[in-house]
Amino acid sequence: MNPSNDAAIPPRPAACACHGHGDSMPAAAPWRLGAALLLAVAAESLALLAPETMAARLFGMGLAAVAIALAGLATYREGLSALRRGRLSIAALMAVAVSGAFLIGEWPEAAMVMALYAWAEWLEARAVDRTRHAIARLLDLAPPSAEMRQPGGTWQAVPVAEVPLGARLRVRPGARIPLDGLVTEGRSTVDQAPVTGESLPVDKAAGDALFAGSVNGSGTLELRVTAVAGDTTLARILHAVEQAQARRAPTQRLVDRLAAVYTPAVFALALALALLGPWLLGWGWTEAVYRALVLLVIACPCALVIATPVTVVSGLAAAARRGVLIKGGVHLEGAHRLKAIAFDKTGTITAGRPRLVATEVLPSPIPEAQALRWAADLAAHSDHPVAQAIARVLAPGNGALEGFTALPGRGVQARADGQTLVLGNHRLIEELGLCGADVEARLAAHEAQGRTVTLLASGQQVLALFAVADTIKPGAREALAELQALGVASVMLSGDNAVTAQTIARQAGIAEVRAELLPEDKLAAVADLRKRYGPTAMAGDGINDAPALARADIGIAMGAAGTDVAMEAADVVIMNDELQRIPETIRLSRRTRSILWQNIALALGIKLLFLGLAVEGSATMWMAVFADMGASLLVVANGLRMLRAGGRAARS
Repeated sequence: MNPSNDAAIPPRPAACACHGHGDSMPAAAPWRLGAALLLAVAAESLALLAPETMAARLFGMGLAAVAIALAGLATYREGLSALRRGRLSIAALMAVAVSGAFLIGEWPEAAMVMALYAWAEWLEARAVDRTRHAIARLLDLAPPSAEMRQPGGTWQAVPVAEVPLGARLRVRPGARIPLDGLVTEGRSTVDQAPVTGESLPVDKAAGDALFAGSVNGSGTLELRVTAVAGDTTLARILHAVEQAQARRAPTQRLVDRLAAVYTPAVFALALALALLGPWLLGWGWTEAVYRALVLLVIACPCALVIATPVTVVSGLAAAARRGVLIKGGVHLEGAHRLKAIAFDKTGTITAGRPRLVATEVLPSPIPEAQALRWAADLAAHSDHPVAQAIARVLAPGNGALEGFTALPGRGVQARADGQTLVLGNHRLIEELGLCGADVEARLAAHEAQGRTVTLLASGQQVLALFAVADTIKPGAREALAELQALGVASVMLSGDNAVTAQTIARQAGIAEVRAELLPEDKLAAVADLRKRYGPTAMAGDGINDAPALARADIGIAMGAAGTDVAMEAADVVIMNDELQRIPETIRLSRRTRSILWQNIALALGIKLLFLGLAVEGSATMWMAVFADMGASLLVVANGLRMLRAGGRAARS
């Protein structure tokens, strides 16, 4: 995939009858615009101050014609072409206005209109470009080449596009990660903010994932490529954003439909004003035509139509900068309506990785340090996730184990220091006849908290208990409290047992829990929540969450640990798995909607005011241009506030 910068925001559609961006009209150079404006002012001054002579009139008309040629010859030609095709674009309206002004002798007005229009068009284009390139600049985050290991063991810089899957790359300190991969050698900290939005660098060691576009810290890293150039996380973000921009938000669709009807209606009104004004209102023909031309220039719905795409794309860019990928303006705008969010437990509210949370060494003749060393050695030889959680915390003593045996579904067994030892679950200890009243009481206390307990035992007694649990993510409780403050209810949907689910829910601050659910049960639960609360989102990370993610009004996937299926089914992807991003997204949605309606009200208000002035006869043609283009610039600037204040809005 190689998206161009122009893909960052789609051109305004021709149907909007707005400016000619969609027709690729060339923009005049600033020096030409400056010269045109000076000539237009000179023509206006000449008409006001010079004596009424034929020479002065011809000279003034010449100045006006040169000003129009410098500022808007391309616009004039495009307008005539649009008229021949039956399109009522702003270029067509400008061509009619300028031609009409010359025909009725208002050549200074014609020159001033075209010069002001060209300047305003240039300023607006520069403002819109900020939005057009806001997301496409992400493309520059990934370096064009990578240091790849060659068959002979040497390192050579090669284009990123030529790096195959599974290749070994080296990233020096301070360099950007060229492709997604897994660390094979080295330790360092990596700034992942451009991709995941994380505010602090993340420690990386062997086995940890790296994202293309993130920045390596102080250590050299070697990695194995897990995604080629077109499939990296960064590339998928760009591709999804491009697709998202093609899906219009509800407000944008409404405005486009309004503009398609509004412009022909205004053209008909202007024609009626020119033809009927002399008969019904007693105007002169010249005055009637002039007022109709002013009305046409004022009435073009440029500001109204540009108000929505600039605001929506700015909102998408602000979200992407914070590690939130929103797949379309419809979802960005729709998030403000959410009344409930259903959360999967494992991997969404919890870390999805077992962690040793409690260790109890029971009284015995064996020293505590010896018992813990035996447990570490046994756990290190097992590939069970629970055993691995124990091994990550306890330091193995590198003791020699003899006769190591896996006991499927129960644990492991080996001999060490002349002792026969087992490390296993409750069932194994019961089979060995070592589960006395004291051990049962300790087990019950941990199991009531939803923990998985592993026991170390010799042939005579239980030596130690190790409680392992999947713990809630840092900041999860605070994020869920923020949702409650926003008026959004949180519900947990889990396939885990009821005790474990209730324990995690209490820790996270969630009141409503549904446990032991199959994928179809989660689907039904989302449908039920929509009936009870209204618009409902689903947040999850696994394949079993995909149906519910697709059914919900908005599906939210955890991108760092989530499956490809879940991310494809979701409408929003949280790239760094931080739950705080969900309330931030809702606040961003509310701010986006607020700015959308501000822009619509601003555009319509200015139009209605100057339409009244045009009909009443107080507005001139150059005032009409100021009204039209001034409103466009105002709504563009207001929409761009989403880019500047995206982070601040998310925290407010």
